Amino acid sequence: MKVRRVLKPATGFTLLEIMVSISIIAIVLVAVYRMHMQTISMNASVKFYTTAPLLAYSKIAELEITTSNELTDDSGNFGEEFPGYGWNVLIEDIESNFLGTTAKDLKKIDVTISFNNDELTYSLRKYTFVGD
Repeated sequence: MKVRRVLKPATGFTLLEIMVSISIIAIVLVAVYRMHMQTISMNASVKFYTTAPLLAYSKIAELEITTSNELTDDSGNFGEEFPGYGWNVLIEDIESNFLGTTAKDLKKIDVTISFNNDELTYSLRKYTFVGD
């Protein structure tokens, strides 16, 4: 009686299958990494554009409690409470033929909030009457 040998098919993956799967994984990981970096960047901008208006309005509130003689252009930062945030205030007199003498008490206040040396900026303008 003859004994037949039955050869079992080789198990496992071929080199080509492994290379294709590694290529697919690499493409997916690069896309995920880019999306992650975009999310981090957008998170920083959203944080700035949420915080900056609040800081600008707080600076306007500080200016409103000062007397008209003390209103001058100024700049500075917010210290350790908001590291990297800076502010700049420009105050101008308004001249208007339409408003006449009323315009002499009208001031234009521009407040600019910046982050990381003007990497991101937010501006707020307010017109206010300043009496003696």
